[in-house]
Amino acid sequence: MAGKVSALDMKRWIEQYDLSEVINQPAPEVSVELAATAKVIVSSTAPRALTSVRALGFQPTLVDEIFCEAQLPYGRWTLPRLSPFTWAFILRILWLCGFSGKVESARKAKMRANTAAQRLQSLANEGPVLLLGHGIMNRMIAKQLEAAGWISQQRNGNSYWSATAYRMSQK
Repeated sequence: MAGKVSALDMKRWIEQYDLSEVINQPAPEVSVELAATAKVIVSSTAPRALTSVRALGFQPTLVDEIFCEAQLPYGRWTLPRLSPFTWAFILRILWLCGFSGKVESARKAKMRANTAAQRLQSLANEGPVLLLGHGIMNRMIAKQLEAAGWISQQRNGNSYWSATAYRMSQK
């Protein structure tokens, strides 16, 4: 679905996006090198996360929907018609302000992020963990890790294939 769409059309656009895979996008060498240091590879159940694991040349140790992106709500309005990316931005802001429609609320997503962070901390007992997850949920999980005393060691941006490495604080 290209071009401009309504908030109601976003329901179908979101469904299609959720089924999308990463194809013809080789993993950057820095990402492959980082993945090679992991003892545990964790992925959400989203096809794009699972195909990203394969693009890195690995199989996930754990696949769990707890790491999936916080869903975008959609509206019932047929006007205005905007680009899907403009709608995604607007709908995410509305979601953060409390509008969730028929999807998980921001409050529930934060609780899920807390559980996900606890799971990652537990897995870290086995060695370095690599999570292939998604934008907003990754940020929410990061906040929970930082609240638990984990420190961001290195970061290479916020775009696709970006990564942040965390270590437990040595207080």
